[in-house]
Amino acid sequence: MIKVQPVILSGGSGSRLWPLSREHYPKQLLALVGENSLLQDTSIRLQQAGDSDLTVKNPILVCNEEHRFLVAEQLRQIKTSASSIILESIGRNTAPALTLAALSISRQGNDDVMLVMPADHVIRDANAFLAAVSHGAQLASDGAMVTFGIVPSHPETGYGYIKSGSPSKKSDVAFVVEKFVEKPDAETAAEYLASKDYFWNSGIFMMKASVWLKAMEHFRSDISDVCRSAFEKGSEDNDFFRADAEIFNACPSDSIDYAVMEKASSDDAFEVNVLPIDVGWSDVGAWSSLWDVSERDDDGNVIKGDVATKDTKNSLLISEHRLVAGVGIEDMIVVETADAVMVAHKSRAQDVKSIVEGLKSSNRHEHQTHRRVYRPWGSYESIDFGERFQVKRIIVNPGASLSLQMHHHRAEHWIVVQGTARVTCGEEDFLLSENQSTYIPLGVKHRLENPGSFALELIEVQSGSYLGEDDIVRFDDVYGRAS
Repeated sequence: MIKVQPVILSGGSGSRLWPLSREHYPKQLLALVGENSLLQDTSIRLQQAGDSDLTVKNPILVCNEEHRFLVAEQLRQIKTSASSIILESIGRNTAPALTLAALSISRQGNDDVMLVMPADHVIRDANAFLAAVSHGAQLASDGAMVTFGIVPSHPETGYGYIKSGSPSKKSDVAFVVEKFVEKPDAETAAEYLASKDYFWNSGIFMMKASVWLKAMEHFRSDISDVCRSAFEKGSEDNDFFRADAEIFNACPSDSIDYAVMEKASSDDAFEVNVLPIDVGWSDVGAWSSLWDVSERDDDGNVIKGDVATKDTKNSLLISEHRLVAGVGIEDMIVVETADAVMVAHKSRAQDVKSIVEGLKSSNRHEHQTHRRVYRPWGSYESIDFGERFQVKRIIVNPGASLSLQMHHHRAEHWIVVQGTARVTCGEEDFLLSENQSTYIPLGVKHRLENPGSFALELIEVQSGSYLGEDDIVRFDDVYGRAS
């Protein structure tokens, strides 16, 4: 039995599927296709492997520190345990992320075959993918570096390509990689499709942990050295492993392809194979890609939420909060959220990223967070605000607790509308039931807890000279966020 260690890379800036995805809530956390999020689907994709010749371990996840509690909660929802959740203090692309995962495997004294998967891809045919993983594991266990090439269905200009060479000596379904090529223009993409020698670069890989570490030391020793140092000086933090932030922040940024795979394909010291697959794959890299992989009605529309249409064709319409009506439109994308509405032609879907860049340069916040902000204890949502007040809807998960904290510039009123709250206010400790309220004076230490088995919902009214989220001094916190 070959031991396979899934490694899920859960990075991303949340820009290409804005406004549903945000910097603090990227697309892998969204349920875009089906009931599960893309991250959850990726995590459970290999559960059928128990019937194969593979032993599949619990996944290692590498994610940004900002997303750690969201990632852990989504795994808990699908009853999946991670072997490790490795935190990056800052995104440094996929090569450093994979190096941290390989070091984690090596630290355990193992040299498992890693199955490296981005967290935000869609794969429709799980059985075909599992069969491909079985082939890839055999190649990787013999020391090969395996990349999965998607059999192209059309001359796509938005993907990089892999050119296959001679058949692999170790498999009748794989090929030696001749070269990696950049995203082509339309004419070149058509030539690639006609030749049948080119495949889309999926960003999915298999190799032993030791093979990856050797390749990184050979091709990018600068990245390898920084990652080793950051890992060695890292620390366990509850359910997470945190690489040393000061060291890791200085790590050069590079992708798996550029750092290693392209170079290794022309180096006799390494064996790089491509395994062609046709599994209903999409990287959901733009709104038009989501339209491609989603179920459509008789008019070719993908509709989610409260949507009404008239003479509308081949469009994607998503409503999260309000009625969205489309009349006489075709090949359009309309996405409504609580704080933003985005309208674009399908052919311009890739340009949504430029809107996000404009929001950043204008110092706006809509590229970072939704109006509803998730925290490890639950969530809060701004309902109304003015110059010296803000009203929030707060939901605290069963058994969860906010930090013991105080504010320098604001006071707060809490009104419980559902559930039971345990409140610490100064020296007092008491319970509040539905329709009861309390006042938290400025400068007083306080804590909010949910001792019940159901969600606690309350309305918070803040008043004061400054209402920013950075006006929090934490004295004690079960999530390690104390000041």
